Amino acid sequence: MSKLFFIPITVLLLFLNLQTVNAQKSGIETAGDIGLIVVPAAALSVTFFKGDGQGTWQFTKGFLLNQAVTYGLKVGINKPRPFSNGDNAFPSGHTSITFQGASFIHKRYGFKYSIPAYAIAGFTAFSRIDAQKHDGWDILAGSVIGIGSTLLFTTEYQQEHMELTFNSREGEYLLGFKYKF
Repeated sequence: MSKLFFIPITVLLLFLNLQTVNAQKSGIETAGDIGLIVVPAAALSVTFFKGDGQGTWQFTKGFLLNQAVTYGLKVGINKPRPFSNGDNAFPSGHTSITFQGASFIHKRYGFKYSIPAYAIAGFTAFSRIDAQKHDGWDILAGSVIGIGSTLLFTTEYQQEHMELTFNSREGEYLLGFKYKF
């Protein structure tokens, strides 16, 4: 199956996680919901802008694993949310998604590029506690799952500047070197 097949699925899952914003939500909770979309969308967008197909595929695999583990644990554990705000609190899906996006940028492109994403991910985690949807353990587990799913699939981005080639034929040997500026 083509890697490009999984990219639309990833984008679809990303947007399905956006909860409808209603009038009863606080500004902090709404901002956290926006962070849920902004961080992973930014991480995926960077791969497209850089023409980094390998990075797109690595993000997609990490995202799909993150979703499977997060929602598998939510359903399997079925921990009640604080203040009787529903079920399936453990782990925080908002936190796992935003930290997966931030850690992807960090691992693939470098820490300095991930600082804004980590700030938004941290704020999103805070917004879930402020909205009384999660406690500290839910947030911690979500961040560990998000970062862990990135570490399993993501490698550092290497721009292809140099190419070394070798060719041999009938006792002749050719060594080539090409450098792109």
